[in-house]
Amino acid sequence: MKNSRVENATASVGIIGFGAFGQLIAKHLNQKFKMLAYDPSPHLREDASKLGVSIASLGQVAKCDVIVVASPVSSFESVVRSIAPICRPGAIIVDVGSVKVQPSEIMDRFLPEYVSIVATHPLFGPQSARNGIRGLKVAVCPIRGHHHTHVAAFLRKHLGLHVIVTTPDQHDRDAATVQGITHLIAKVLLNMGPLPSRMTTKSFDLISEAISMVQHDAPEVFEAIESANPYAKEVRQRFFSMAFELNSFLEDSERHD
Repeated sequence: MKNSRVENATASVGIIGFGAFGQLIAKHLNQKFKMLAYDPSPHLREDASKLGVSIASLGQVAKCDVIVVASPVSSFESVVRSIAPICRPGAIIVDVGSVKVQPSEIMDRFLPEYVSIVATHPLFGPQSARNGIRGLKVAVCPIRGHHHTHVAAFLRKHLGLHVIVTTPDQHDRDAATVQGITHLIAKVLLNMGPLPSRMTTKSFDLISEAISMVQHDAPEVFEAIESANPYAKEVRQRFFSMAFELNSFLEDSERHD
């Protein structure tokens, strides 16, 4: 394990997509690796410099020892196809998206056989990680190669994360409820705002806290959770169906009072 690239202090990590989550990754890895980042936005050099990260071309990032793809679902396949001919043998390709089935299939289909693939999903974002990430959860899905064990060990040992090893399919089944319903409730309640902030119960305060953790997520996050997850539609329809049944029950009770 000491020879693994994910525990080698001289290893290079390249981040593709240097938005809020890409910067969160850099914040927690910049003391451990040589960091490069690629993002088409021309306004990120100052943010990168503050984090000790060099903005580089896609080709330069694709030659790193570990490549973290943090781009939106809409551009994910294009990014993977672009880096496929450039990746060095033995490189570890990691994604960090909210869905796993579709990205895993894309990486396995287009990336060369001589790279390892580990699909991951940090079960937190910039808001929930504002006080640190130690003790937070991350899903790790082995796709190809043996490096998932090194990745999992690094996440536990050096970042203090609680690692959940699972499959892409099981991840998406669980996430369809865990994330899908959370984001739906947050969207609905925000549209009902402004919400009470003074005379509240502890349970309502917890709901408000949950909303605050997701309300500033990029639109692409909600789109991925609700559209790219193959199980989200079924869960969403079941949720609204049960809500409709409950509403009908309450209306019937009112009519009989």
